[in-house]
Parts: sequence; structure tokens; C-alpha cells
Amino acid sequence: MILEIKDLKVYYGMVEVIKGISMTAEHGEILGLIGSNGAGKSTILNTISGLKKATSCEIWFHEQRIDGFPAHKIVGLGVAYCPEGRRIFYSMKVIDNLLLGAFLRKGRMEIKRDLEGVYERFPVLQTRNMQLAGSLSGGEQQMLAIGRALMTKPKLLLLDEPSLGLSPIVAAEVARIIRNINETGVSIILVEQNARMAFGLSDRIYLLERGKIILEGKSKILANDDRVRKAYFGIN
Repeated sequence: MILEIKDLKVYYGMVEVIKGISMTAEHGEILGLIGSNGAGKSTILNTISGLKKATSCEIWFHEQRIDGFPAHKIVGLGVAYCPEGRRIFYSMKVIDNLLLGAFLRKGRMEIKRDLEGVYERFPVLQTRNMQLAGSLSGGEQQMLAIGRALMTKPKLLLLDEPSLGLSPIVAAEVARIIRNINETGVSIILVEQNARMAFGLSDRIYLLERGKIILEGKSKILANDDRVRKAYFGIN
């Protein structure tokens, strides 16, 4: 087990948005979180990464309790977050965005090797490494955001809506990249509105509704659940 969350409760003001969720992520798996807007998916990722403070919980990463740690320390432990909307620095060059991902790291040769690995995975970023990030297409910006996260050298990668706003062809390419990253040994927690993509990539799924887990299990099994088929695949 790489991550364990126990009884997570999160409030925004007086509103409880996460209502006592417990969940686990295993080494080497892709774990999917799906649910409608407002279900609490992004809040869970924000809390894991230290960007949102929980009201109460225990979060364990590699058998170390990390709830209450600042975000930069969590990154240093090996948890990388690729947020919804990419959140790249549009007025900075592609190369500078990537190097920011390695800000906490030491070892210039290892950083250089990892940068070359990102360029090998995303050749377009090498071609455009001196361009401003804001000049890239939507798909290229998503690749940059993932590449920046990979430059932290993560053990666990949190991906929030990586296919959002992308054409079907580009979204399929992003899905292939996610699978390839996982095959290198990086565990992934995937939040994705595209249910077919989420079920196709994930080993296990947690289905959220109004801050609670209502279904969980292996993706192949849940994909045949009548409630899931009706709500997410339009099959009666």
C-alpha cells in the first residue's frame, strides 16, 4: 500500500464537503475517482497534496503520516500533483516550467537525465522548449503540466481531469501517456469526468457522491454494475 486515508472530513466554511471518507491506493496501480461535479474529487487530491487542510483525518504515505505537512514537504516525499486546468506558468518558457518541477531536487546530472526523459516522452516540448508556455495548444499544455509533475520524480502522481477540454484524439494520446507512466512504476490517482477513460485506465475505482463513497471495487467489475452503466455510460 502506498497511500491510506482514514476518516477524511473537509469543510469549506460551514459546509462539509468530504464526509468521513476512507480509501487506499496500492503500489503500482491506477486508482480512479469518479463522480459528478461537487462530489469532492478535487478536494481529496488537494488534501492529499497539502493544499487544503482537513478538519480531521489520517493520511499515510509510505507508512509515514503526512496530514498536516506543508505542500512542499509532501512533494519532496514523492507525491506530485497535476491540477485541473493545468496551472502552468503561461508567461514563462516551456523549459523553465519543467525545471520548476525539479526545484526541490539536488543532483544536476540526474535532473538533466529526467529532463531528457520528459523530452523523450513528449517530443513536442523539446521542439518548443524556448517558447512561452501560453503559446502551446491545450493538449501540449497538458503534456507540459504532466512533464512538470514528472520532474519532481514522483512515487505517486495525482492527476485531476487530464482530458478536460481536449479533443478525443488528444485525450486518447494523454490516456496512452498515463498508462505508459504507470508502467514505469509510478502509482497514479486519477480524477476524470470521462468515465470511459477512467474505467479503461484504472485498476480500481471509487465512485463519489456528495462527499461520500457510494461504490468501490475493481474497474472491470464496477463497469458492469447497472447503476454505473446507467449513470456514466448511458446504458439502461
